[in-house]
Amino acid sequence: MDRNELLTRFQLQQPAPAHRLAIGGLSPAAVLIPVVMRDKGLSVLLTRRSPRLRHHGGQISFPGGRQDPGDENLIATALRETEEELGIPPRLIEVIGTLNPLNTVSRFEVLPVLGLLDGNYPLIPNADEVEYAFEVPLTHLLDRRNHLPLTIVRGGKPHTLYWISWHQHFIWGATASMIHQLAQHLAR
Repeated sequence: MDRNELLTRFQLQQPAPAHRLAIGGLSPAAVLIPVVMRDKGLSVLLTRRSPRLRHHGGQISFPGGRQDPGDENLIATALRETEEELGIPPRLIEVIGTLNPLNTVSRFEVLPVLGLLDGNYPLIPNADEVEYAFEVPLTHLLDRRNHLPLTIVRGGKPHTLYWISWHQHFIWGATASMIHQLAQHLAR
């Protein structure tokens, strides 16, 4: 898939349904799904969170976080967090749209923001938040055969979680759910 096909497929569809938990009092947050344009094809930039973090340390994630009062909207939140975590300025990111918000067990309603990033982006990971960053080919992430489902019961209701492996990495939880939602959206 190249840039033009991604844009066409993304913009012609309504977002696929997201995982929704029946809980109230969720805090707004956003993440950026940075799709990197490479000569050999598109890839997605992910981070491994610092193991020193109090919550979700060592997990694979997209750059993002909770909305600050000064953020104009949740897209601004995703862009601000990407710059804070990875040193990538918002002017280098072409936002192409959003997926449906995802509710998390950590009590956030997270808006996934899809953005295109030139392959020559600067990368200056904030060591307090990010151990390192890496790219995964978009084709690998969109191939739903790589999405291993696990259904658990929480609050008396079944919830499906996904696991996606890439080399020594295991992508799971909210990040894998967002990737699964993106794959559903682009497959329609």
